[in-house]
Amino acid sequence: MSKPGDAEEPHYLGHRDRLRTRFREGGGSALADYELLELILFQAIPRRDVKPLAKSLIARFGGFAAVLGASRTALDDSGLGETTVDALKAIHEAAIRLTRETVQTRPVFGSGQAVLDYCRARLAHAATEEFHLLFLDRKNGLIAAETQSRGTIDHTPVYPREVVKRALELEASAIILVHNHPSGDPSPSKADVEMTREVARAAAALGIAVHDHLIIGRSGHASMKSLGLI
Repeated sequence: MSKPGDAEEPHYLGHRDRLRTRFREGGGSALADYELLELILFQAIPRRDVKPLAKSLIARFGGFAAVLGASRTALDDSGLGETTVDALKAIHEAAIRLTRETVQTRPVFGSGQAVLDYCRARLAHAATEEFHLLFLDRKNGLIAAETQSRGTIDHTPVYPREVVKRALELEASAIILVHNHPSGDPSPSKADVEMTREVARAAAALGIAVHDHLIIGRSGHASMKSLGLI
């Protein structure tokens, strides 16, 4: 029991203890998105009530995953300190590596959802267009996942010759093309379709297949193969 003159314990400490207990006993599914974000923020901001901050970040960016996937610049503009931004980006990188390792442990064609999970973790919330390549071996195992180029809000340059050159360097038998639409709509544009066909023609001339071109948006994806465009 506190005595007159004793310093009062900050009210948020009891909340932190209760939230940690719920997490330990019920796992992540027991927590709302803003509460899970609070747990992350606890590590970087030890002396502050972070519930309002967690809620405001989710409202600003549109969701838990969007907060983690936001650029450093966007997070800085939200008033977060460098240590807090580091914590959020470290969690995001961990998610990317977890999903990538799942893809690496089995043939890509047997793990379609795992491939999508990786691509979404990597690209769904990027602020500018990025073009990535998944290089596959003869058994459709993943050799490498690489960024080929980064562009603007609605365009990224793609050079078919460079794509094929890199596939030959890695001795890849097939490629999956991946890029994002920061607008959120994953529908392929006419330019997307034309570029994909150019890459496919250049690759086919050297015996390399283009299995698909995935376009990632914030709320979904499009597969050119499924749409009959390859």
